Amino acid sequence: MQENVLILDFGSQYTQLIARRVRELNIYCEIHPYNKPPQDLSGFKAVILSGSPFSVRAENAPHPDLSEIRGKLPLLAVCYGAQYLAQFHGGKVEPSETREYGRANLSIIKDAEDLFENIVENSQVWMSHSDTIKELPENGIRLASTNDVINAAYRIEGEQTFGIQFHPEVYHTTDGKQLLENFLVNIAKVPQTWTPEAFVGMTVSELKEHIGEDKVVLGLSGGVDSSVAAVLLHKAIGSNLYCIFVNNGLLRKDEFESVLHQYKDMGLNVKGVDASARFLDALAGVSDPEEKRKAIGNAFIEVFDAEAHRIEDVKFLAQGTIYPDVIESISVSGGPSATIKSHHNVGGLPDFMKLKVVEPLKMLFKDEVRRVGAELEISNEILGRHPFPGPGLAIRILGDVTGEKVRILQEVDAIFINGLKEWMLYDKVWQAGAILLPVSSVGVMGDERTYEKVVALRAVESTDGMTADWVNLPYDFLQKMSNTIINRVKGVNRVVYDISSKPPATIEWE
Repeated sequence: MQENVLILDFGSQYTQLIARRVRELNIYCEIHPYNKPPQDLSGFKAVILSGSPFSVRAENAPHPDLSEIRGKLPLLAVCYGAQYLAQFHGGKVEPSETREYGRANLSIIKDAEDLFENIVENSQVWMSHSDTIKELPENGIRLASTNDVINAAYRIEGEQTFGIQFHPEVYHTTDGKQLLENFLVNIAKVPQTWTPEAFVGMTVSELKEHIGEDKVVLGLSGGVDSSVAAVLLHKAIGSNLYCIFVNNGLLRKDEFESVLHQYKDMGLNVKGVDASARFLDALAGVSDPEEKRKAIGNAFIEVFDAEAHRIEDVKFLAQGTIYPDVIESISVSGGPSATIKSHHNVGGLPDFMKLKVVEPLKMLFKDEVRRVGAELEISNEILGRHPFPGPGLAIRILGDVTGEKVRILQEVDAIFINGLKEWMLYDKVWQAGAILLPVSSVGVMGDERTYEKVVALRAVESTDGMTADWVNLPYDFLQKMSNTIINRVKGVNRVVYDISSKPPATIEWE
């Protein structure tokens, strides 16, 4: 990671997408807030400026110091970045007469040099801005226009500096990946060496050096992140890794036993702890979603700490933190702009545990974690597993949580998930699950009137969970699931299907 790409974040909703697209080119990159750039730029081969929700004309607009970057490193300024270079370097930015959002088509000028190599005329791009560049910065040369934006792309003569008004990182910019490759590979000459194999080799070596002969404790969840982190650490330090898999009583049906068996088959030094009763006691009478998360988090810390203290001379705590969590903690605003919900793996270690933290995946996105897992030959049964919330079924039971409600939802969830697998739909869905609603409905079974629970089924497609759309599952499948659930699960007499996207909804209901 000595030849990196630096992405300066101005608060754009698309900044993570820029990083993902760069990583897809097998090029390592890091996101830093525009006002907290790295002090040492010697390891960076190129810089990308992100978009921003701000206008460059606003008094509180982000105003970075680019003196150590401009003209010294290849620079690609996207949207806000392109407008910033114009507004404060001899050009002019004004409100657009016609605001341009969504799809547009480029008219590429022949002087475009290498930036638009292998990109066809009228290539589709994605715009999202209300200001426009009326005059280019000093020594600016126009490279492309659209019907509504005359200065859609430009370069600075005498520098490897480029500005583009559109977003190459989003799916709807059809040649966006090609443009990023042109800038990073052809112009900036960044080597494409960021591969799963290289990451594994480098990380294992660093873990060996950092940890030495010390012992490490890791809480396994059954999910992709903690599993890949465990195998990486096991490869580095072997039996000095102590894994603890806690059953909080809120896992899927039979998951504790099956996953524990999988981990042992993988050669991991793992101990299973059944603390179901303790978690259910902690949740008794709790209905608020945030209070549920806190109760579960506190119970987990207590159980995990007690087990960790049974291992002598532990020095490190390993966590499956991944890059989106890190980005949130160092974002321009100092964290999420609004708290939608608390994440179970964010918040740090309680002071009384006194362990040093090791996070081998903290620079990876979720899709990269899976590719690293494949390189480590972890089974697809684990790598392909749908994301599952840390608080488990507690946040899929709306209202208070009881043992009987958990039983009902486990049965429903098992029918739904197994059904997706039997119908060859599981791998076409990013995440799926069932929600137990806090309402009952009237039904008829035989000649008897029933008044039982309603469950909602949810299946979404996504790449990273930041946005998601509901999956149009076949009607025959949904009919089969509904009939099977109602006939087999005592206490349920109605099944509904959630067709809400994110946004405006979230993937989970709590």
